[in-house]
Amino acid sequence: MQRQKSILSFFQKPSPESNGSGVGNELGKRRVPAKQEKQNGVALNQAANDTVLDSSLEIRGTDTPPEKVPRPIFPAMSNGSDDGRGSSLFSSIMHKFVKVDDRKKATESNHSHGEQHPQKGNIVNSNGAVDQGCVLHIESDDDIPGPETPGTQPLVPRLKRSQEDSPKFDSSKRLKLLQDTTVLNKNHTEVTDTISKFEWLDPARIRDANGRRPGDPLYDRKTLYIPPDALKKMSASQKQYWSVKSQYMDIALFFKVGKFYELYELDAEIGHKELDWKMTLSGVGKCRQVGISESGIDDAIQKLVARGYKVGRVEQLETSDQAKARGANSVIQRKLVQVVTPSTATDGNIGPDAVHLLAIKEENCGLDNGSIVYGFAFVDCAALRIWVGSINDDVSSAALGALLMQVSPKEVIYESRGLSKEAQKALRKYSLTGPATAQTSPVQPITDFLDASKVRNLIHLKGYFKGSSNMWENLLEGVMHHDIALCALGGLISHLSRLMLDDVLRNGDVLPYQVYRGCLRIDGQTLVNLEIFSNNADGGPSGTLYKFLDNCVTSSGKRLLRNWICHPLKDIEGINNRLNVVEDLMANSEVMLLVSQNLKKLPDLERLLGRVKASVQSSASLILPLLGKKILKQRVKVFGSLVKGLRIGLDLLMLLQNEGHIISSLSKVFKLPMLSGSNGLDQFLAQFEAAVDSDFPKYQNHDVTDSDAETLSILVELFIEKATEWFGVIYAINCIDVLRSFAVTSSFSCGPMSRPVILPQSENITMGQETRGPILKVKGLWHPFALAENGGVPVPNDIILGEDTDDYHARTLLLTGPNMGGKSTLLRATCLAVILAQLGCYVPCEMCALSLVDIIFTRLGATDRIMTGESTFFIECTETASVLQNATQDSLVILDELGRGTSTFDGYAIAYAVFRHLIEKVNCRLLFATHYHPLTKEFASHPHVTLQHMVCAFKSKSECYSRSDQELVFLYRLTSGACPESYGLQVAMMAGIPEKVVEVASKAGLVMKNSLGDSFRTSEQRSKFSTLHEEWLKMLMAVSDTGDCNFDDNFDTLFCLWHELKSSYGSGN
Repeated sequence: MQRQKSILSFFQKPSPESNGSGVGNELGKRRVPAKQEKQNGVALNQAANDTVLDSSLEIRGTDTPPEKVPRPIFPAMSNGSDDGRGSSLFSSIMHKFVKVDDRKKATESNHSHGEQHPQKGNIVNSNGAVDQGCVLHIESDDDIPGPETPGTQPLVPRLKRSQEDSPKFDSSKRLKLLQDTTVLNKNHTEVTDTISKFEWLDPARIRDANGRRPGDPLYDRKTLYIPPDALKKMSASQKQYWSVKSQYMDIALFFKVGKFYELYELDAEIGHKELDWKMTLSGVGKCRQVGISESGIDDAIQKLVARGYKVGRVEQLETSDQAKARGANSVIQRKLVQVVTPSTATDGNIGPDAVHLLAIKEENCGLDNGSIVYGFAFVDCAALRIWVGSINDDVSSAALGALLMQVSPKEVIYESRGLSKEAQKALRKYSLTGPATAQTSPVQPITDFLDASKVRNLIHLKGYFKGSSNMWENLLEGVMHHDIALCALGGLISHLSRLMLDDVLRNGDVLPYQVYRGCLRIDGQTLVNLEIFSNNADGGPSGTLYKFLDNCVTSSGKRLLRNWICHPLKDIEGINNRLNVVEDLMANSEVMLLVSQNLKKLPDLERLLGRVKASVQSSASLILPLLGKKILKQRVKVFGSLVKGLRIGLDLLMLLQNEGHIISSLSKVFKLPMLSGSNGLDQFLAQFEAAVDSDFPKYQNHDVTDSDAETLSILVELFIEKATEWFGVIYAINCIDVLRSFAVTSSFSCGPMSRPVILPQSENITMGQETRGPILKVKGLWHPFALAENGGVPVPNDIILGEDTDDYHARTLLLTGPNMGGKSTLLRATCLAVILAQLGCYVPCEMCALSLVDIIFTRLGATDRIMTGESTFFIECTETASVLQNATQDSLVILDELGRGTSTFDGYAIAYAVFRHLIEKVNCRLLFATHYHPLTKEFASHPHVTLQHMVCAFKSKSECYSRSDQELVFLYRLTSGACPESYGLQVAMMAGIPEKVVEVASKAGLVMKNSLGDSFRTSEQRSKFSTLHEEWLKMLMAVSDTGDCNFDDNFDTLFCLWHELKSSYGSGN
């Protein structure tokens, strides 16, 4: 009974506003149950459903004409007392609570006894008119047994809940329910006919605006073709909606109706699926719809965007009263005013990571070597920055992979049919790395990616980038292939303009971007192999270099840290400047604490400044009813937060200026604008603090007035005059945050950390006098995060590559050892040590000295990519090809088990040839791990190769010392010489392979060794005289015969022979 009373409360006397014709007032009354649903956090009760469906019939699909007067829900009862009226009200909804035994056939009748609610009189006619002589019948989804849709399925539980709280009725009600089957069948036919009216939305018939079907290569999935006959039958409000929706089919479009936002048809399915909203059928054509009130729209949009949807808002440009003043039949004017996507979000819970939208343009150079040029442009809408650049690449797409890993875009725009298969594979490959997957959006090349000349004209015509602190035309002059880069920028401009983001284009800063700008080059595959940003287990951040270094306090500091990791320095002075700051901070713990305390008080200044800058000359959205005040209130909060946050930042910088030693080191890392003095930022900021305290004392929750918009606009324009200086201050704060993070990492790691000694890159041989080549000398090296999860103690090892001052050391380490013995961990730790050193951070070791490295190459692990059609061995060869084509003498190359993806003999042959090419032709610093033990015999006497292996031992499980009772123990320690075998059978036992199977394998291995005994014995003798010696002798013979040969080759040959003779003589042989 209490439930019935609560439902009856929705049908009390209407307010005096009920006779108004405005849409807002009309829906404000009709949707009260929807508001209660949100407040209670539970599903609508049955009567609330009825009320919503009644309103949806008035909406007539997307048509919500304000000119129509709301029709009465119940007949007027001029005769009868109040008690009688109450009885009539109750009887009109009493049938809703009839108990139904058969759940599968559960339906409800909307007929009351007598002729009080005739069925036909209140159905909308085909011409859109409504018979005003009939009382509107309340129709519910419960009356429709089919077709079965996600929106109708959950109604049975609601009926059961209604039944539990309602009084029990007699069996005659059930009999009446069964007699209504013919009416239900008629309703079923009506719904079927209704769906057929939207045949242009049927996937089997849908077309784009140009009439193309999805199978057409030029099909544009963003647009929709609506037949002219269908448009003619629509009302003015319906045309408003479909005129916008037909151009934004890729966007979930909220349509403002009074005090509610509604989704229709395909978008309604999204609202029902993702937000669990009740779907209804309503109006002309019984359009599917879901909706939410004004108070919940921001939360709904944020949830949909977080789940990867693009969401738009069609707002009312006037109130219903304003529309009525223009004429009795006037329709409220509406316009698409906002589109939010995962790649362009500026507020809400977008996290500390940068949110990037990337546009790519590919062009083939037409050269035989397969050279490809990519122009690109990407934007961070929250920070209001746009970067433009280009890269040269090859079929391996290594440079494109580096770009994708560095930018980590949320969405990638490219020309439809404009990318090669290799580029598309790279997009799929690198969009799957990490916890989130990037969206890919192919667009039409004719309309979206314009020629460079047209892009220039468009920028001048629209006045884009006028708010940039740099002249965009001057910046492009320093970009290689600037026409291709400009074409990519045009694609980005077209996309942003479509998303109603002209404020970003007008006020955004344009900057050049170089993937390998004077830094240590790390391609995309190396970033994946070394687990720099995401681990290979689940794609998460744990167990990565970024996680190890990330002790940053501010969000903008975290973004700068990621940028630094992508671009380690290749400048000795710059590296040492950073190291000096880190060392000073480690020596002054009080200063580190003071810095940390101030940084914790800071908001995200970088994004706040971007949002303030975007609001310059952007007052169009402020004139929108209701939404305008909301936007103004938000802008006041952003501006006040920025001013107060910058005060904290300036105070920190001025405090550090008093620490003379530290500020002198910091000033070499970044340049500070003038802070104090009459023209300093301190006094300039104080004026805005006073203005905020005076005009917006409660800026966090300011009650806006009509004059606030003009006041804020003036303050923002004055403040942005020094935008360049403010960006400089924010960059300085970010640098301090990152360098402090380095100091914390160096001070509190689980092992020893040391400051690296950076040596210049190797020089050529001059004046017949040999200088030392590139070196890498690390003592006590340990992997910084390999054991982070289980808390184990790392085992330190020494790595020496290249000529040292104390003694000669080979530049190549040929590494062997058992499976799981720690070879890959040692290889990764070596690369990470180089990256940390050139970042300007301490290295996890006892001592580190290295020559600058220009490129790091890695070939690690055995993985295939089924989604891109690449086998394990193909991936191995692709990565190895990139090494052979691009490695230099100053490179660091890591190759792990090359050749294992094919047959033994083919794999060994490839490993041998690649290894020999790198040590004799490239002569770089190389770590080569292998299980091909004949390689250790072939190259045991080579002067540029050192043999080492990972130590293991056997431990007895019991007092019996039989070999079968021995357990393999990994010591993870590096020692000289080659490992006698790989102990694969012991590892197989540890992995759980049955002992009988391992025994059979052991016998098969002995048979194979005996059958190839001669070959094995011949291989053992190779250490004394290898094929390399044969090549040297042949070269000497050629020199003596021709007398004309390359000097460098002759010198290398003589040097190798000299080393052999010296080694043999020294050993007494």
